[in-house]
Amino acid sequence: MERIGRSGWGEMGEGGGGGGGGGGGEMGRAGPLRGVWLGINRRTVGFLLLSPVRSPLSRRPPLLRSPLAFLSPPSTRSSAGLFPDRLRPLGAPQKPDTMLTFLALASVVLLGIVPEQTQAIVIYTGWERHALLGSDVRVSCFFFSWRWTSEDVTFSWTYRPDGSRDSISIFHYTGGMAYVDNMSPFRDRVEFVGNPGRRDGSILIKNLDYADNGTFTCDAKNPPDIVGRPSSVRLLVFEKVPIQAGVITGAIIGVVLGLLVLIVVIYYLMRFLVARRVFSLSVSKHGKKKKEGSQQRQLWTPPPLTCYPLP
Repeated sequence: MERIGRSGWGEMGEGGGGGGGGGGGEMGRAGPLRGVWLGINRRTVGFLLLSPVRSPLSRRPPLLRSPLAFLSPPSTRSSAGLFPDRLRPLGAPQKPDTMLTFLALASVVLLGIVPEQTQAIVIYTGWERHALLGSDVRVSCFFFSWRWTSEDVTFSWTYRPDGSRDSISIFHYTGGMAYVDNMSPFRDRVEFVGNPGRRDGSILIKNLDYADNGTFTCDAKNPPDIVGRPSSVRLLVFEKVPIQAGVITGAIIGVVLGLLVLIVVIYYLMRFLVARRVFSLSVSKHGKKKKEGSQQRQLWTPPPLTCYPLP
């Protein structure tokens, strides 16, 4: 039996036997136990904590079973298995299988007590909306979440006029009900036209006025996903909707592409006409030569035959 520092199960006195093998002889003067010993039972899975005792008559200190000992088979839970057949001081290297078992159990416990984490929610709105004076405009708001749409999904809309730093709450949707702020400038002109089941929290603003120019901000919650950055869209009211830059750019690109296509068509058409003209000229020239050759054969007459008498 080993001991750590000056601590031990007991010091051997006169006539005391070696204590680790099974007690061959009674203990002599047993010194007080000055530390907490950690024993490992090879037949059980877990740790056995040794409590400090000061009784000089006990051959082995009483053992306290580990809370993990309930994982051992029933055959090892007998009274004979309460005492390890081999003890090891605290800090000594453990066997790989025991260490792996301990790490696996610790990981299971830690995973079991970790609370469910929330994930970020992503909210989408348009960048800018143009509308005519006195018309109605739909301000869209959608969100993306990794979880199913909750019954407690909420949408909140705020409005900040141009030139102001303060935002005004104008609309709130929760629990399947839509609520309009009675103090907002849109209390009689805002309507919920979204579909929470499709993660749509759009609103409709009616009878627009120049004073409605400003920024609308949408915030959505899909419990337990409640962490997300609100999205904003700016509304501009005009007496006549201006031509957007995208339309002009698209028109320019279309004109350029049309000119390129026209140039390519003209090029291939010219090549076809030239090739056809060259072919017709070559055919006519070949026919003319053939006709002249036939006329020359008709005008040629063979020379007369002259008969000479045989000698």
